[in-house]
Amino acid sequence: MAGAEDLRRSLWSAGPGDDARQDDGRSALTAEAVAEAEHLLGVTLPAALLELLHHRDGGEVADDRNAFPTSRPTSWSGDHVPFDWLLGIGRREGALSLLDSPYLVAEWGLPAPVVLFSGEGPCWLGLDYRDGGRDGEPSVTWFEADLGREFPLAPDFRSFLEGLTAADDFE
Repeated sequence: MAGAEDLRRSLWSAGPGDDARQDDGRSALTAEAVAEAEHLLGVTLPAALLELLHHRDGGEVADDRNAFPTSRPTSWSGDHVPFDWLLGIGRREGALSLLDSPYLVAEWGLPAPVVLFSGEGPCWLGLDYRDGGRDGEPSVTWFEADLGREFPLAPDFRSFLEGLTAADDFE
């Protein structure tokens, strides 16, 4: 199992802005921003997610961590789902953030409470709070809104991170 520090360092795509303060206008994530996000979303965000977002508030995922294997086919692939991008908390013009989840969940007819952290309609990866409650540890679920399907992927966000691999491994 990869440690938290290893995951934090290896998740992000390498590049000139590969630190907490991004060259694309993202600023370092603050405790106040996290508190405001949790209040707006009505959930407690997982510690593993917040560790990543404190290092870098969202962005492109490294090529060797951009897919999660599945045990059954999805509309995306026969054996995996994509994870190219992790949404951050901060807002940037023209980009989605975790804070857009309430709108996106309603727009795509997804269950609540769910916080979407990657994807684009109609396919999304989400933190699924339905079983654990809004303050519990959410599982990770793949949603296919246009087909009305969902597939549980991991019991928690840390397990999801530890299961990531390269999409190229499947081709």
